[in-house]
Parts: sequence; C-alpha cells; structure tokens
Amino acid sequence: MKNIAIFASGTGSNAAKIIDHFREHEKIKVVMVVCNNPSAKVLDIANENGIPSLLITKERFFKGDGYLPELRAKQVGLIVLAGFLWKIPQTLLGAYPGQIINIHPALLPKYGGKGMYGLRVHETVILYKEKESGITIHYVDEKYDNGDIIFQATCPVLEDDTAASLAKRVGGLEHRYFAEVIEKILS
Repeated sequence: MKNIAIFASGTGSNAAKIIDHFREHEKIKVVMVVCNNPSAKVLDIANENGIPSLLITKERFFKGDGYLPELRAKQVGLIVLAGFLWKIPQTLLGAYPGQIINIHPALLPKYGGKGMYGLRVHETVILYKEKESGITIHYVDEKYDNGDIIFQATCPVLEDDTAASLAKRVGGLEHRYFAEVIEKILS
C-alpha cells in the first residue's frame, strides 16, 4: 500500500477529488489530511470521509520536527500539496526527497512564487493578456513553485474573462487531472 498525506489550507475541493479517486484503490490510500487553518473546510471533508486530520502550528512545522513522527507513523510515502499555503521546511524536504508534489493554478514558470495563489494568479494572468492558462503539477523544492514540472494542462483565457471565470475553468483542470497524475507517479 502506498500512503498519501494531503496538505491543504482551505476549502479542500482538490482534496475531496483525490480522496474520492482513491477511495476503493487497491494500492493507494489517503491516510491523513494535514492543515494549518482550524476553520478550513478541508477538515470537514477529512472527517466526513473518516480520514484522520492533523492541525499544525507554524512553530513546530518550521522550527521543530515538521511533524515527521506523525507522517512516519502513518507510513506516508507521498505528500500532496493541494492548496497548502505554507512553504515546505527543509526538515520535510530532506525526509521526502522527490516525494512532495504541488499543484499550481497557472502555467509555471510564469505566475508562481510567494503570494501567487488563488485569484491573484488569475488576475495576473488576465492583466498580462495571456492567451492561455492552466495547471502545473510539480515536485516541491526549497523555493515556491520552482521544482521540476511533472504535468501541465491548458485552457484558453477568454477576452471577457474575470479572475473568477478563469479560476472556474482552471479548477476544472485541477479536478480532472490531479488524482490521475498522482496515480501515475505512484504506479
């Protein structure tokens, strides 16, 4: 069995799709949801699906053991960042080399980096008059949105797009491809 921990900070729409995708999988299982926001909807999703959740603090995450004991106790083999807004500390990068992936709502290397998340990304894509946007799934390293690209999918940016309308199309790509790419990585 290959065990996944999903790290998320918000609504958990990608986490829900991943959990649903692997619910009956014979070889891959979501064993934990890790969250840094006590009011995040992703905690409800974990609870509704019978998946243990771990609420983390900045102090221990960045200056302590990075919650490695809890991850090891669940035999986590892949960490999936699905809307997790904290940078991953060296403690976890060292313990999970090539085993931490992220999804970004734009075509990296453009429109990534610190502070580039949510509607800000889509607003910037529109501001710079890009003809297409999409998703990037990539390995995580010590810099925001910098690791090797695993997969990208695109969608058009329409002339009348708002950040919200573009976000909806990009979100559709996330929901369509993220779990599928995770499965390929682990197979």
